[in-house]
Amino acid sequence: MFGIHAVTSLLERQPEQVISLHLMKGREDDKLDKIARLASQIGLQQELMERDLLDEMTGGLVHQGVVAVCKPLKTYSEQWLFDRLAERSSPLLLVLDGVTDPHNLGAVLRTADAAGADAVIVPKDKSATLNATVRKVACGAAEVMPVVSVTNLSRCLDELKQHGVWVMGTAGEADQGLYETDLTGPTALVMGAEGKGMRRLTREHCDLLVNLPMAGEVSSLNVSVASGVCLYEAVRQRSQTA
Repeated sequence: MFGIHAVTSLLERQPEQVISLHLMKGREDDKLDKIARLASQIGLQQELMERDLLDEMTGGLVHQGVVAVCKPLKTYSEQWLFDRLAERSSPLLLVLDGVTDPHNLGAVLRTADAAGADAVIVPKDKSATLNATVRKVACGAAEVMPVVSVTNLSRCLDELKQHGVWVMGTAGEADQGLYETDLTGPTALVMGAEGKGMRRLTREHCDLLVNLPMAGEVSSLNVSVASGVCLYEAVRQRSQTA
């Protein structure tokens, strides 16, 4: 993981994930000093390095003078998911169908964590992996938001329905609007990739398709933005019925 905000969040929320910390030599920065202090408080190994070596570690991506070597993130199983559903009276899930851009996945995880979603579900063969870019963009959410990786997404949606979860897909051509849809019960919101949207089989396994109102000239939103709109509409509705 790299970047000031992402590493700071990780050290504050899940410092046990960090193996070692690498800081840029000679850089005077209050935010980097804070990272160094957090690392010292937990006895974490620190190393001062030249910029070019940090550049090599991140493949030339912007690291802001800090790189943390972390334990690999794990994804969760379908059995874990259904065990978790049994503990929730009205779960809120987000399903990503074909989101392969790590920046989008990271942004979605950050939003899902902020909205209090129970898990994000992705297919094993059509999804970005939990790499360093995802962790940086998620700013700590990738370490705490459960990501469930499933072999067969359509089958998983059917099993969710059997567990009483209402599966709602988002599609521009849908007749029903998001704001006219009840999101207060057990809900799985399904988001497709930009451009292609949901795959045909995924669409067919949804209980309902809804659209987001689009008043401008563009025909769709970035998947992370659309996810945020949908999740927070669910949060709004649920707060009124609590």
